[in-house]
Amino acid sequence: MRHLITPQDFTVEELEQLFDLADDIRLHPDTYAHACDGRKMATCFYEPSTRTRLSHESAMLGLGGQVMGFSEASSSSAAKGESVADTARVISCYADIMVIRHPKEGAATVASHFASIPVINAGDGGHEHPTQTLTDLLTIRNLKGSLNNFTIGLCGDLKFGRTVHSLINALVRYENVRFVFISPPELCVPDYITEMLQEKGIPYEEHIKIEDVIGRLDLLYMTRIQKERFFNEEDYVRLKDFYILDAEKMKLAPKDMYVLHPLPRVNEISVDVDDDPRAAYFRQVQFGVYVRMALILTLLKSAGRLPE
Repeated sequence: MRHLITPQDFTVEELEQLFDLADDIRLHPDTYAHACDGRKMATCFYEPSTRTRLSHESAMLGLGGQVMGFSEASSSSAAKGESVADTARVISCYADIMVIRHPKEGAATVASHFASIPVINAGDGGHEHPTQTLTDLLTIRNLKGSLNNFTIGLCGDLKFGRTVHSLINALVRYENVRFVFISPPELCVPDYITEMLQEKGIPYEEHIKIEDVIGRLDLLYMTRIQKERFFNEEDYVRLKDFYILDAEKMKLAPKDMYVLHPLPRVNEISVDVDDDPRAAYFRQVQFGVYVRMALILTLLKSAGRLPE
């Protein structure tokens, strides 16, 4: 039985198989409409979410399965003090697969140790967000035709942004990927990531202004400044509008540079960018459903809860 706690739980070859399956689901949805008939997925969200929770639920429903769960800790037994380990044991009696989002790093790992069903990490604190990373990788592969040979700019909250951390750790396994980090000094990428890049000999740059680098990017990955990760309101207010990508800045970008965003956005991408053909963030959302459908099928088969 397998889980998805970090993107590194799948080899590059296994990810290619997963993305091939996701593309086949996208092209032939009717073929998979009853693949999970009679199977149940539990979504255990201790932290607010719209896209990630609904994307998983949409994926399971699209496969013919059923969904149940809770959308905040206060509506679960966590409010009574139940541990993640005990919740995982209990959910295993009700469901065939479990999706968990939790504000504490490592919570999904704990759940996987005690669950007797596959566990999908839907985000743990500022650590990882692997299904978003799978979404990002599938999107890039479809937009660029490959996961090799490009320069990606990552902009915004690079310190607390778990989507950024997961994506960097995933992309270092591909060939000739160059990183450009764009952030205020207070929100720069953590040292453990830059040290990892240095050890692997992978090139990266650090900049403060989008305008200084946008002209040589193949992809621009925007992120919001996350209010929920700040310890005080003053720092958040000072930094929340530090970056705003608008139509004027897009004039400086290459004609084939795509803009990605894990969403939700606040002010960091102006609505006047939405109609630009290079704005790919809503297509990214749709790819997220397909890749989660492929993941659910793969994990259920690994657990023997679906025929091979």
